[in-house]
Amino acid sequence: MSVDLHHVESGPPDAPPLLLGGSLGTTTAMWEPQVAALSTAFRVIRFDHRGHGGSPVPPGPYTMADLAGDVVALLDRLGLARAHYAGLSIGGMVGQWLAVHHPDRLDRLALLATSPHTGPAGPWLERAALVRAEGTAAVADAVVGRWFTPEFARDRPGDVAVLRAQVAATDPEGYAGCCEAVAGYDVRGGLPGVTAPTLLVAGAEDPSTPPAQHADVIARLLPGAAYTTLPDTAHLVSWQRPDEVNALLLRHLRAGE
Repeated sequence: MSVDLHHVESGPPDAPPLLLGGSLGTTTAMWEPQVAALSTAFRVIRFDHRGHGGSPVPPGPYTMADLAGDVVALLDRLGLARAHYAGLSIGGMVGQWLAVHHPDRLDRLALLATSPHTGPAGPWLERAALVRAEGTAAVADAVVGRWFTPEFARDRPGDVAVLRAQVAATDPEGYAGCCEAVAGYDVRGGLPGVTAPTLLVAGAEDPSTPPAQHADVIARLLPGAAYTTLPDTAHLVSWQRPDEVNALLLRHLRAGE
């Protein structure tokens, strides 16, 4: 059963709608570096995944179908037949699920630092068990340590602290449930049938989703996708390289106008 996702809107209400789905352990605030730029052209709708931020926290485990179903329900609640979608990490996984299973609800798709299949389920199930036992603060440092390059983290400690606080504040059951959704997720078989025009953006130094094992796979399965790898950038590409990411998103999402 779907839940009513917490969401925040900006931009002209009559502009083309654009959904933004964030990384595991973040809230709508993850997208702050994008809001001003994207709101010039779109009705920007940022949402918290179930179990995150202001969204409800049903008991886990969750599936990717659950997370995507929440987004479909949000579209229905807002009276939107279709929308553009941009997602990072687990948000990009939700976007791929939507593109495969709900293609009638998507216009253009942007996938940032994400994967079509994250590999063995074991590490994700172990992380779920850890946060249920000890809370999300137990993983916050390790998680955010993979989000930025060492140079960025050294020069921008305030940014690191902001993102760490988001992870540490995430409800343990919500975080664990989403880990379990990732553990059971694999859309490789469905991606060749995706019709939504797609943009891929990866960080060349991303230890969470290294491009060679993740974005490159999506690119092979979606040969028509536009694909950019940002140098000297880790996982949270939208935060570490906002100007470049904003320009790529605007160019791709406006291409169909």
